[in-house]
Amino acid sequence: MYYLHGINLCPPRPMTRSFSGIFCLYPTSQLSTLSTLSRFSGEEPAGDSEGLLYSIVARGDVLELGDADFDYLAAEHETMLVKFYAPWCGHCKKLAPDFETAATRLKGTVPLAKVDCTASPDTCGRFGVTGYPTLKIFRNGEDASSYDGPRSADGIVHFMKKQAGPNSVTLRREADLEAFVNHFDASVVGFFSGPDSGQLAEFLKAASVMREHFRFAHTIDMTLGLKHGVDTERVLLFRPPRLSSKFEESVLRFTETITTHTLRRFIRDNIFGMCPHLTNENRDKLKGQDLLTAYYDLDYLQNPKGTNYWRNRVMKVGSQFASQGLSFAVANRRDFVDELEEEFGLGASDGGDLPFVTIRTQQGFKYTMREEFTRDGKSLERFLEDYFAGRLKRYIKSEPIPEKNKGPVKVVVAESFEEIVNDPEKDVLIEFYAPWCGHCKSLEPKYKELAEQLYSDPNIVIAKMDATANDVPQAFDVQGFPTIYFAQAGKKDQPKRYEGAHEVKDFIKYLKRESSHVPVVSRVREDL
Repeated sequence: MYYLHGINLCPPRPMTRSFSGIFCLYPTSQLSTLSTLSRFSGEEPAGDSEGLLYSIVARGDVLELGDADFDYLAAEHETMLVKFYAPWCGHCKKLAPDFETAATRLKGTVPLAKVDCTASPDTCGRFGVTGYPTLKIFRNGEDASSYDGPRSADGIVHFMKKQAGPNSVTLRREADLEAFVNHFDASVVGFFSGPDSGQLAEFLKAASVMREHFRFAHTIDMTLGLKHGVDTERVLLFRPPRLSSKFEESVLRFTETITTHTLRRFIRDNIFGMCPHLTNENRDKLKGQDLLTAYYDLDYLQNPKGTNYWRNRVMKVGSQFASQGLSFAVANRRDFVDELEEEFGLGASDGGDLPFVTIRTQQGFKYTMREEFTRDGKSLERFLEDYFAGRLKRYIKSEPIPEKNKGPVKVVVAESFEEIVNDPEKDVLIEFYAPWCGHCKSLEPKYKELAEQLYSDPNIVIAKMDATANDVPQAFDVQGFPTIYFAQAGKKDQPKRYEGAHEVKDFIKYLKRESSHVPVVSRVREDL
């Protein structure tokens, strides 16, 4: 399976074989969504009914392009989103309904099209398609950029609406400025002295590069900036009005010379502010840092006052710890129900009407605030003091440690991972599996036979762990099932992924080569 920026891709041919044999694929890109794994194996759906459903869905508002007509039809549209796919690709089939829904909602604004790469290989080859589905944004027939936005219908619509129209909106009146910045998302506005301004040219160049992620506008009427203290050419970043707070500035000034690099850095460092609204659309950008999130019934449309009541309390306490490397956010708990249950063991009713708080670090460590969120913020303050003092116990999703674990294959759970797999004196071969995975079930008797042949060796452990029911350490990159790693004695910080065949003799040859001790093999067959 191929991955690009956390997006699942099917390889160019309908194959799921590697050096390590056949394996079951994740339907999602991160372990944070394992709740869906039991419902979808990631393999190509079977049965005529699903194929019929897909063919019906495809005959909607999504334009069908091919080698014969792609160039001239794509050139007719200022902006177009194109999906390159293969009919056999399971991830393509999963995306199809959302893509069709988005096409219907965007009809008349931004057209959505698709290209069947099995029928139009020349077009797909020209645009460097190496996995499916690949989504690209075209402008007047030219490949402008890869689409790296959300793949839900709502996410595609929201993302592509920002792609329609010019790179930067021209503002002529004060009412234009007010309407532009009074938006759900942040706004970047440039104030320039005239159409020939060199800084305006640089601003427009930067806007063309970053328009996929941010909203840009400009004016050559300097009087529009007077109320914001602008008396010379300047770029301002307007944070969304709904996130206005006494704890931080709502409008920020960019003071450097405009280049794409300097403006991108300024926006990146300032756009989210002290406590942004975490959504499914911006989650990947925010979760690449140590992040505290308060989840509650957040609703800026129906209850903005109540929403900001709790956000302000997070910001008040958070401002005391702002220099210690932890970021803060608020989120609607309903948007993250599956993740909270799967990753933190929290149900939708936990906390009642009060926020519940989590911390997730870049290393994947997780913490939850078990004390009730008090309105004076003192409980949150205590939680943060304990976090920075190292007094908090990490939350680990784990099955119970087995009371009896005397079988040849040792059962590992998250709570026993350190003791068994990271035992500095033992060489450990561990299989990460899923209960529903057919390939894991096929491997089971061979894996058990391997363990039986090595059972008398006190220096080697053959182990397995259900990766859908236990947190997997970040050092073990599990993207499909079964995934097998070898953790050598004395080198536990350097686990190696097993890429060999899944026969007993192949495992033994591998262990003879990689183990820190010569394996003691009993009941060896003649063909070994």
